[in-house]
Amino acid sequence: MYRLSPSRRLFLICNYIVLSGLSVICLLPLINILAISFSSSGPAIANLVKFWPVEFTFSSYKFIMHKQEFLTAMVVTLKRFSLGTIISMVLTLLAAYALSKEESAFKGRTLYAWIFMLTILFNGGLIPWYIAINQTGMLDTIWALVIPNAVQVFNVILLLNFFRGLPKELEEAAFIDGASHLTTLIRVFIPVSAPALATITLFTIVYHWNSWFDGLLLMNSPAHYPLQSYLQTVTTVRDLTLVSSQSLNDLKDVSDRTSKSAQLFLGALPILFAYPFLQRYFIKGIVLGSVKE
Repeated sequence: MYRLSPSRRLFLICNYIVLSGLSVICLLPLINILAISFSSSGPAIANLVKFWPVEFTFSSYKFIMHKQEFLTAMVVTLKRFSLGTIISMVLTLLAAYALSKEESAFKGRTLYAWIFMLTILFNGGLIPWYIAINQTGMLDTIWALVIPNAVQVFNVILLLNFFRGLPKELEEAAFIDGASHLTTLIRVFIPVSAPALATITLFTIVYHWNSWFDGLLLMNSPAHYPLQSYLQTVTTVRDLTLVSSQSLNDLKDVSDRTSKSAQLFLGALPILFAYPFLQRYFIKGIVLGSVKE
């Protein structure tokens, strides 16, 4: 049986304490926002709410469920998240599979790999990026949020290194059985690449869900804003719809601060649900895809 030395045991204890403390520090702001969202208007405005709701109420969430701007932004983000994740994963898989081949099997492979790398080292700039999207007619459409960043080069590099670490006998056996490159990718490479695929899927999901700056630049109408772009405008401007849409009796339970807190928490909730299902693959995918074996 493996026995830990006293120094190793001390290191692990200190490590657990430090990481637990960092985890708590990261969770406290989210807990505070959640507590404010479930509190009534008075204590929230008076800054009396810390990590537990004061005068518990669901009024802020009831108000949000009837807030058309929030619901519209949520629908736009769901479209972006669905289209963006599917398109990005398909293109990343195809690019990584091709670039994982040796120069003898794919002529010009090194040149194409360097072209991909140059996009990380050099950026065309914000204005040329905007002009290119405008000239292609994607401005103020969902495609402007999906197509320009459909291929994340970091994800391609991570996946191609994972592919290059797989036994070549798998691919050779598939070719002997008459499989094409596409069949080999779908039936051989993808099933054995769950850790790497889960990792880049998580990266893609988080990117599309949390991105807000491109929505502000590429959407001419606030009605087309994705959720995070909408939340950015909400947090910087006072929400006057509370006065126009709520009765005076309801204003005691819902305020600008409780409404914003509820919207921010709902905006973060899907990622909080998605991450635990992919987390067990996360570290393994990063390690295996970072270094070519």
